[in-house]
Amino acid sequence: MDATTTVILDYFEKINAIPRCSHHEAAVCQWLQQWAAQRNLSYSSDSVGNLVVRVPSSPGCESAPTVVLQGHMDMVCEKTPESDHDFAKDPIVSHREGDWLTATDTTLGADNGIAIAYMLALVDAPSLVHPPLELLFTIDEETGLNGAKQLEPGFIKGRHLINLDSEDEGIFTIGCAGGVDTTIKHAFEANDLPSDSAVLKVVVGGLKGGHSGIDIHKHRGNANKIIARVLAEALQVSPVRLAALNGGSRKNAIPRDTRALICISKVDTDRVLEVMGEAAQTIQAEYASSDKALFIEATSVPKIEAPSTALDQQATEKILRMLLSLPDGVFGMSAELEGMVETSSNLATVSLDQNKLILLSSQRSAIISRLNEVSAAVHSIANLAGASAEDHDFYPPWQPRKSSLLLKRSKETYRTLYDRDPVVQVIHAGLECAVIGDIYPNMDMISFGPTIRNPHSPDERILVPSIIGVWDFLTALLKEITVPS
Repeated sequence: MDATTTVILDYFEKINAIPRCSHHEAAVCQWLQQWAAQRNLSYSSDSVGNLVVRVPSSPGCESAPTVVLQGHMDMVCEKTPESDHDFAKDPIVSHREGDWLTATDTTLGADNGIAIAYMLALVDAPSLVHPPLELLFTIDEETGLNGAKQLEPGFIKGRHLINLDSEDEGIFTIGCAGGVDTTIKHAFEANDLPSDSAVLKVVVGGLKGGHSGIDIHKHRGNANKIIARVLAEALQVSPVRLAALNGGSRKNAIPRDTRALICISKVDTDRVLEVMGEAAQTIQAEYASSDKALFIEATSVPKIEAPSTALDQQATEKILRMLLSLPDGVFGMSAELEGMVETSSNLATVSLDQNKLILLSSQRSAIISRLNEVSAAVHSIANLAGASAEDHDFYPPWQPRKSSLLLKRSKETYRTLYDRDPVVQVIHAGLECAVIGDIYPNMDMISFGPTIRNPHSPDERILVPSIIGVWDFLTALLKEITVPS
């Protein structure tokens, strides 16, 4: 491993030693401020916790345009069901697997800790030629781009922005989907269970999950949808009453695990287990290629551990029909960009707590009218079931800028460096460029980064050789920007 990669990964490990789940970025922000102060760099923090560090240009490059390098401080905190990792205090433990760096039973935090590591390593490389820089570290990206949404005009001065939150080396992102989340709520009444009741625990797990934008087209199972299918089969042979239901953990992650407690008549136990077993085999066959580790289990709950109440059959049927009906997955492909997802929806989380059902659906689209269409479908299904539905955390699409000077220079620099053209794309995920461009309308922006796989899941990993590839390109591009166009 070369010296530069070692420096970048050393910073990455230091960042990963600081807990930084969304909404809990204060410690890493303070650490970054201390880092800046030690280097006599000026910095500012706004009222919500976004941070900008100002880096003077290389000698002789003072008149070059200021470039904003941008990434977010928070990470998605996901772990395997058997992990006892405490994201509030434990560091992320990473290890090498060949050319890949991954974590032990948790998300790695490369999304977007590697961006921070790049920026810090740039400052510590005094021989590099670069224009004046503003290092912009935002908060709470993973739960709705919320830090970027609260940026105030004037907080940053540069009008060229490089976002380091993309996940494929050699690919430039120049646009992204917009999105909105919908929370569905419905209250029910629970009733005592008859003495002849049996309680079953039904578990769906072992799914890959992944990012609900960039992985939505990869035929990965949604545990919330799968458990609804299994329980619906049970309803065909016996009255079923839901006592508990919990699945998914993040709005921007495809649900990997869901659990339910159901109450049935004891005399129906064998038949219910049989039909659910048959449904499990059918569904596992459907996902044999994309989710080989999928398991669907149903086991009896001892009477001492069983709940004493459950929803009635009518309420149970209403919930299952709603889960089965809500859109999930690809809603439409782009008519302009071949192979590009235009519109999608992710049935992200479901919980039945103290007889109150709460569902979270996350919709995305590159076209506002289509985003409204799929969101209207979510509202309509909720309303037909007698539930309330409320939208929140909207962000606009980032529309490509065909006249981008930054894109032109990026393509030229890449071609000079590697003797080939980069791939230029629009992605089906939310990037902070969308809201930053809304606040700073004249901002010229591009996004790129090293190769990361399975973000937002414990299988997250980063391709180590791609780290130096992005570094070489980034430093060459910054040098090129110092040359008058």
